Amino acid sequence: MSNVAGGPQVNSPGALSPESRAASIEVLKATAQAGKELDILIVGGGVVGAGAALDAVTRGLTVGIVEARDWASGTSSRSSKLIHGGLRYLEMLDFGLVQEALQERGLLIQQIAPHLVRPVPFLYPLTRRIWERPYVGAGIMLYDTLGLTSGHSRGVPMHKHLFRRGTLRAAPSLKEDAFVGSIRYYDAQVDDARLVVNLVRTAAHYGAHAANRVRVVDFLREGERVVGAKVENQEDGSVFEIRAKQVVNATGVWTDETQAMVTDRGQLKVRASKGIHLVVPRDRFQSTVGLILRTEKSVLFVIPWGRHWIIGTTDTDWTLDKAHPAASSKDIDYVLEHVNKVLKRPLTREDVEGVYAGLRPLLAGDNDSTAKLSREHVVAHPVPGLVVVAGGKYTTYRVMAKDAVDEATRAMDERVPSSCTETIPLLGAEGFKAAWNRRGRSAEQAGVHVARVEHLLNRFGSMTPEVLDIIAGRPELGEPLPGADDYLAAEVVYATTHEGARHVDDVLTRRTRISIEAWDRGVSAAPVVAKLMGEILGWSETQRESEIKHYLARVEAERLSQQQPDDESADAARMGVDDIVPLR
Repeated sequence: MSNVAGGPQVNSPGALSPESRAASIEVLKATAQAGKELDILIVGGGVVGAGAALDAVTRGLTVGIVEARDWASGTSSRSSKLIHGGLRYLEMLDFGLVQEALQERGLLIQQIAPHLVRPVPFLYPLTRRIWERPYVGAGIMLYDTLGLTSGHSRGVPMHKHLFRRGTLRAAPSLKEDAFVGSIRYYDAQVDDARLVVNLVRTAAHYGAHAANRVRVVDFLREGERVVGAKVENQEDGSVFEIRAKQVVNATGVWTDETQAMVTDRGQLKVRASKGIHLVVPRDRFQSTVGLILRTEKSVLFVIPWGRHWIIGTTDTDWTLDKAHPAASSKDIDYVLEHVNKVLKRPLTREDVEGVYAGLRPLLAGDNDSTAKLSREHVVAHPVPGLVVVAGGKYTTYRVMAKDAVDEATRAMDERVPSSCTETIPLLGAEGFKAAWNRRGRSAEQAGVHVARVEHLLNRFGSMTPEVLDIIAGRPELGEPLPGADDYLAAEVVYATTHEGARHVDDVLTRRTRISIEAWDRGVSAAPVVAKLMGEILGWSETQRESEIKHYLARVEAERLSQQQPDDESADAARMGVDDIVPLR
């Protein structure tokens, strides 16, 4: 059998195909129709919800996970893309949080997702003589030491002190008078949206029933107890019920709204803090390492990202639309102003290829400053049958997921095994190093350049042959997408048949990073993506045109929002385009 796009029929482990989504929805519907129930229903398809689905299903539980929009479409695709211990939390004396995060960093690099998480070097510039080097050096030494005592291999080299000359060798584009030296240390980075899709796929591989574009409209109650959820399939408008022994609310910055459907008693309060990032070409300044810069309000990272740099972030309160946070002109100027303090040749607006804004879900406290709110997470059981998990850091998603499932299983009658996710590699991790070592031969056999195979390996790991098989079936899919040379047409097909992509925006924004990496932000690629997706999903000509039109309008609205002077006007400009609504 072959699929419409000409590749091999989907028989990949955990493939999030259109058929598997439909099958999952049928299973979820059957819980109410047949008087059955899941053990756990997870609401929210970000990194914590996806992590909780994998945690629960690998304990032997029956699990469903639903996401109102696309996997990782909220905070989990708009982070700084760092897997780190949080060096600045040492200043707050939060040693426990840092050590926990460093342990998770080691696990991700070495075992769970080596194909998606990799070490990256940073310079911490020193600007004051005599006292700053021993002070900062002691902190970074502690950072490295906490990583060593985590019980897992660190997966990154130790720090090293550099003087002015060594710093300039590592980063020639820095101003000579901007520092007296530096300390090079390592953290790790990740394509956050890809990690989430991999988590969902791995959970599906172990038996979880996963469906994106399924929104909770209400919770089912029996007396005080939550016994499931009423949901709407956003793709066809149908409404149905899902029954479960326990529901886990992992909706991040939407926690308050989701929780309010059930109770106003003992609520966790979550505040949204906006962080924006700029993407600029790698050739705009020379450096072999990233940078960490202190500002008066937050920490600014300059992060190597393939052929680009990601520069960010800000930390400001956000009370407007949560689905599409907007970066204003003021935000962009703030980031450029601070990075330009250390660069010989200043960056300008013309150097910016892409901009994205994300919201951190912070546990609300009495302090008005979002920068001082806790990055710790909390798990609560406000009413029987409903567990809420909120707060935390991207790096510690696995611990948050484990704690949420632990709390849910406490209320179950049967004895449930403890979490085992620290021993479970994500799909694509097993055999990744061997596949990397074999990359030259794989390129030769597939008839593509070795750089293409390296790119695919860093996105799909040991599942890369599945993408190469698509190219073997249709060689024209080995060509890059218009305006986005880093990505092949075959990746669009794979995103649709294996990774749950339902709309053009899903592919250009999350399965790939074309929306922030291409100068035209994906406008020229959109028609090709719509054609390839439409072949698989059975779109009419009208639906295809609607998808392209929506994506172009979204790009235009984001560009317009980035010219506005403040949050309110930026939000108004961005809200000119709503989410895509399928033609029914």
